[in-house]
Amino acid sequence: MINKIAVFTSGGDAPGMNACIRAVVLTAHHHNIEVLAYLKGYEGLIDNHFIKLHPADVKNLVYRGGTILGSARSKRFMEERFRRQAADNLKKEGVQGLIAIGGDGTFKGALAFEDQCKLPVIGCAGTIDNDLVGIDFTIGYDTAINTVVEAVDKIRDTAQSHDRIFVVEVMGRDAGLIALRSAIASGADAVLIPELKNDSTELHAKFETWKKEGGSRIVIVAEGDESGGAYKVAEQIKKGIPEADVRVSILGHIQRGGNPSCMGRVNAATYGYHAVKALMQGRRSEMVGLVNNAICFTPFSKAVKHHLKIKPELEELIKVLST
Repeated sequence: MINKIAVFTSGGDAPGMNACIRAVVLTAHHHNIEVLAYLKGYEGLIDNHFIKLHPADVKNLVYRGGTILGSARSKRFMEERFRRQAADNLKKEGVQGLIAIGGDGTFKGALAFEDQCKLPVIGCAGTIDNDLVGIDFTIGYDTAINTVVEAVDKIRDTAQSHDRIFVVEVMGRDAGLIALRSAIASGADAVLIPELKNDSTELHAKFETWKKEGGSRIVIVAEGDESGGAYKVAEQIKKGIPEADVRVSILGHIQRGGNPSCMGRVNAATYGYHAVKALMQGRRSEMVGLVNNAICFTPFSKAVKHHLKIKPELEELIKVLST
């Protein structure tokens, strides 16, 4: 029987993390399980910096962006001696299971940590990049793409007013799913993402058409695309269409903030609930996810492998709709 668990958030913050924390606390309370919440991710585990959370503490969390527990990327945790220190802290507090809310780096850390702590760890995928295997929508992803679409809709207004070409850079250092889906939703004229290696060539192929037709254009580029980012892409467009008025807009960290969307809140709550249930069932080293609207559990070792390919139907969809 489990009567005490711990939860923490790690890596980049994502809208919906608080909704997940709330679900963990309420589910645990329902089953008479105490919750220790560690602050600043793995740093809190190392320093034994935690608070106890009760239902009253998470009453109004569901709509808030960010994470009330704070987050960090811990260099110390990469060293075995600090992982051992964190394990000793958890043992001293009587923690019997750990819920990690984060992304790729968080789950890689959890894999290494289980060798020291011997505690079961369950992961809730919190990353706006949606770059994990075994889940359709990570915590924060839906909110992030909605933020991008709202921004691009506003940028398009001024683009149309002045017949400008706007290059909009979105987050996605290793994965272009934010760029891809927001491009479809906003009706972008071109999208460049790390997964599509010939997208720059296809962009150049559009230049003659754009010259003839004139008018405004929206190009969305993921920050990790091999083209070099928005400013490099803008330079390419200016060379190909010298008469064009080309502008750059880098959305940056606004994509991480804001109140989570309805879908984001529901998914986050679902993952938090099932994470507690998974610990009660004796599961370990797995990430909770929804695939085709069904709960599934993916081993950390598999979940942390990034999507290497875009689904062919999505690739064709964006090519057809941005013609």
